[in-house]
Amino acid sequence: MDKNPPPLRQAATVILVREKSSAFEIYLLKRSNTSGFMDGLYVFPGGVVDPEDKGLESWAPYVDLHPDEIMQRLGGAALSLEEILSFSIAAIRETLEEAGVLIALTKDKTKEALDHICAFRLTTDLPKSWFRTRIMAENWTLSLSSLGRWSHWITPVLMKKRFDTRFFMVFMPQGQTCIPDDTETQHGVWLTPQRALELNLELKIPLSPPTVVTLTELSTYKTLDDLGQALKTRTWGDAIAPRLVPSPNGPVILEPWDPLWALDSGIDTSTFSEKILAPGAGFSRIWCDTGVWKPVGL
Repeated sequence: MDKNPPPLRQAATVILVREKSSAFEIYLLKRSNTSGFMDGLYVFPGGVVDPEDKGLESWAPYVDLHPDEIMQRLGGAALSLEEILSFSIAAIRETLEEAGVLIALTKDKTKEALDHICAFRLTTDLPKSWFRTRIMAENWTLSLSSLGRWSHWITPVLMKKRFDTRFFMVFMPQGQTCIPDDTETQHGVWLTPQRALELNLELKIPLSPPTVVTLTELSTYKTLDDLGQALKTRTWGDAIAPRLVPSPNGPVILEPWDPLWALDSGIDTSTFSEKILAPGAGFSRIWCDTGVWKPVGL
């Protein structure tokens, strides 16, 4: 075990969901090949919490929930109100920056105002404070009530960058369209969880490991209503802290529910090509086979 792992940085991710026929789809973005983390893989919109995302007193007039409502809806064990708010603001900001979707109350805003802020995020060399400045100057109200808790992830110790990430879920706002920023993200696509998992194994939509886990879980829900009902009582749950195991045949990530997760030992990958699981099947380990993360059986 590495005695000096990279420090954890707080981050937020948003699982954007929309209805599709009788089922639902999830929005995925391809990370730039030069992003420095999960290069070239498809992920949910998200990124690190910036200092400008913090500050309860300054943000309070620009969100649609009171502090006690924020704690009730988005809180969890060991999370302070300040932390919940900063994760939430980061989630909304990153969704706008990467996907061009603003999670805010729009009933008192013109379509031109919405289009303008969604277009402005494409400006080259945006200052770190741009989102905070524009939200407050234009008197937007961010919709924290649209956020739902889904999961809490801790990047494996051996990864070169590590994040303490909250995965939020948001139903796609009406009247908006996802558009990648073509800087951090290069391509966006709406897919059902099952189809995304299939395309991952077909080498067409390579997914990051947490995305594979999340989509596998989401594939068990049949309708948007089923998912919405589950979201109402969803908590952050225990942090998911996988273990990365190097291997000559490609690294393996063991999820906390894998029988070898706590053993701090290597793993034999020689037969993994014969153990690749069908899309949607439950799994506890995922193997990087020539750049594609594939769930494998025990």
